[in-house]
Parts: sequence; C-alpha cells; structure tokens
Amino acid sequence: MLANLPGNDILLCQITSQNTRDIFSVPLTVADFVQGSLPVPSNIRPTRIFTADKRIIIKTSGTVGPIIIQRVIQIIIDLLR
Repeated sequence: MLANLPGNDILLCQITSQNTRDIFSVPLTVADFVQGSLPVPSNIRPTRIFTADKRIIIKTSGTVGPIIIQRVIQIIIDLLR
C-alpha cells in the first residue's frame, strides 16, 4: 500500500511474481519484509499504480521494509517529473 486515502480508498502498486522487462521494477525477496512474506521472489511495479476500496482487501501478505518503500516512492516521483 502506498497510501491510505480519506474514506475507503487506498493507493496500491502492483506486485507480480512474473519476470518483467520493466526497467522500473523493484525486486522483492523475503529479506525485504519486516513482517510476513510472499511465497516466491516478486517484483513491485511502480508504473502500475491504482486505487481500490479497502473493504475488498481480504488478506495482507506482509509489510515491506522502509528501504524498499522509499525506493518505490522515489521511482514514482522521478517518473512524474
């Protein structure tokens, strides 16, 4: 989750286990989590941002550490400049 927005919306960034040719993707491994994990190494895709109603979230797999979060946010900022 990138941001908990007012009301019921949250701002999310796609995470996929698929290998991607996207140069902006951030690799994600078990070591990058401060809580929980994903079953396989994955990629965060900062170019795939979307909003969702937080009431549709069924399960949270984990929490990514601050270094990865900052990296994703910096990529998004750079893309918007």
